[in-house]
Amino acid sequence: MFENLIVSIDNGIAVVTINREKALNALNTATMLELRRFFAEDALKITGLKGVVITGAGEKAFVAGADITEFKSLNAAEGAAFARQGQGVFFLIEHFSKPVVAAVNGFALGGGCELAMACHLRVAGEKAKFGQPEVNLGIIPGYGGTQRLIQYIGKTKAAELLMTADIIGAIEAHELGLVNYVVPLGEEVSKAKELIEKIAMKAPVAISKIIDSINAYFDKETDGFEAELRAFGECCDTEDFREGAAAFVEKRKPEFKGK
Repeated sequence: MFENLIVSIDNGIAVVTINREKALNALNTATMLELRRFFAEDALKITGLKGVVITGAGEKAFVAGADITEFKSLNAAEGAAFARQGQGVFFLIEHFSKPVVAAVNGFALGGGCELAMACHLRVAGEKAKFGQPEVNLGIIPGYGGTQRLIQYIGKTKAAELLMTADIIGAIEAHELGLVNYVVPLGEEVSKAKELIEKIAMKAPVAISKIIDSINAYFDKETDGFEAELRAFGECCDTEDFREGAAAFVEKRKPEFKGK
């Protein structure tokens, strides 16, 4: 059981709801530990898992940020350790072997925007707002925001948003490439599920290798091309590849088993 997360399973899709509506779903330490536990332990035990949707309770916020009261008195060393723990949780999400989709139903600010960016895909409600307003508090993003925002929207615009603390709406976020889809309010989770269902029709091992290969591009210690060819080779040795190739030749739909 969780205190700050609600986890429901629907047809192989886990919907994880950050359930701190009165605090606009701010990420306190307890919530971060629960996210770590879910992705490192609980999710791995779900039979037939197709993917995970992360959303926020209520209509106002996906996650409005981190809990400032927990780090306002930290010194330099403590602050770095605090950020490292948060980055570790988000790396778990980013490297999860099944697709993780953020269903952004309101404010995604600070740590909330960073959480959304750690997911593989993002669906935004039409009233969603995105931003990294940390400089207003005299700090910077600490959970990977300075790095992932550049990856998604480029250095120039990322620098502007990070330094001005401007908040952008769902349409602009989509135009910039930060989100995949903008949907009417209340349809965020259903669209996220639709994406996962579509991906679930593909070869599971290949999907996990796609995730690995994409992440390798941004890992400075990894040659992305080498990572890709190794993953390609590993896919060639799977039952799914043999089934996919046979189905193509026989002009039928493949029946993948994730092996």
